[in-house]
Amino acid sequence: MKPFEVLVQDHGAKVLRVCRSVAGFDDAEDAWSETFISALRAYPQLPADANAEAWLVTIAHRRSIDLVRRRNRQPLPVDDPGETADRNGAGAPADADVAHGHDDLYAAMRDLPNKQRLAVAYHHLGGLAHREVAELLGGSEAAARRASADGVAALRKTHLGRTCHER
Repeated sequence: MKPFEVLVQDHGAKVLRVCRSVAGFDDAEDAWSETFISALRAYPQLPADANAEAWLVTIAHRRSIDLVRRRNRQPLPVDDPGETADRNGAGAPADADVAHGHDDLYAAMRDLPNKQRLAVAYHHLGGLAHREVAELLGGSEAAARRASADGVAALRKTHLGRTCHER
């Protein structure tokens, strides 16, 4: 079995992309840390023939969802009590809060329906097979494939449309 540090080096960036897609930029690093803390605890029991990448993405999914749920239960400070907080996108940051590479794409992902956003994140960013995405989302492989394809199509329409109009 590889040393745990090698696992972090090999899959850390992919896990962070999944965390950003599920939890948003503000909470991604916390979700990433919680993912690898959980993985470190469970790593000695991981079978030698297990797919470490899929295992880590599954943990990242669960830790990100847990973090979003915790954050959503906390009160939000507002300047004016009459304002309402925007909780669209399961804790995804507002466009002004995003200051990272590919931010426009992550902002477009925030607007996708939840199932499409997660299917795109797990399949295209996390590298999971549609069968594994279906297990995480609860549904059939065909439904996961459809959600992923619909999400990518919507991103192409909105993201490519945005970049074409900005030029």
